[in-house]
Amino acid sequence: MADAPTGKVTFVGAGPGAADLLTFRAARAIGDADVVIWAASLVQAEILDHARADAQILDSATMSLEDVVAVYERAHRDGLRVARVHSGDPALWGGTQEQLDRCEAIGIATEVVPGVSAFSAVAALARRELTIPEVAQSVVLTRLGGGKTPMPPGEEVREFARHGTTMAVFLSAARSGQLVRELLEGGYPTSTPVVVAYQATWPEELIVRCTVGTLEETVKEHRLWKHTLFLVGPALDARGTRSHLYHPGHFHGFRKADPQARRELRERGAST
Repeated sequence: MADAPTGKVTFVGAGPGAADLLTFRAARAIGDADVVIWAASLVQAEILDHARADAQILDSATMSLEDVVAVYERAHRDGLRVARVHSGDPALWGGTQEQLDRCEAIGIATEVVPGVSAFSAVAALARRELTIPEVAQSVVLTRLGGGKTPMPPGEEVREFARHGTTMAVFLSAARSGQLVRELLEGGYPTSTPVVVAYQATWPEELIVRCTVGTLEETVKEHRLWKHTLFLVGPALDARGTRSHLYHPGHFHGFRKADPQARRELRERGAST
């Protein structure tokens, strides 16, 4: 009979950078860990305040996947708890799945703790909701093709841009000219609002508003090429709409609808 799995690897979403955007669960996972592997260039050092004084601290920037997996193998062998701290949310561009697959092969237990994604943090800093009634009800999270990781067919920025909704574009500042071309080819007008965010939630953060037409010059003016996220779409400056959920004509299990307001919503073709 095979040995029962021992040890545990917890993949911790540390958020966009600021240490106080950790969840309570993330802080507990770091505090419980015998080994903390963290992305020092992407997460503020204050997150290590949650680590035990006797914990081994490893910077993932100096480690290959094989190096990291060797730590997981040792953790399984010695019954250690590992906190693998990723920036943002582990579900997005974190290289998490390949590690989970290897942990399964090793036989070590795993847990994933979600984190605040950069796109959510940037929307908060810009004080904008990304889904505005009658303007945009979807958010596309993507990156520009042509980088180190090829994009699957049909996932080019220009294809997503055809929807005209809100887009969050990661990992693309170094090729801002290509980004603008694809946004325009997809159908966004040059006047479409854009929020450019560099090092969001860090002390040196920069949040700049521009348009698709001025995006490239804005990026070059501020010399941005990494740690930059773009929010694009008409929702970023929309005004004058309201949610049907809180309309007096809308009813649900906790609230009755005002009859006149409900009739007005129906006349507008809304579902009440």
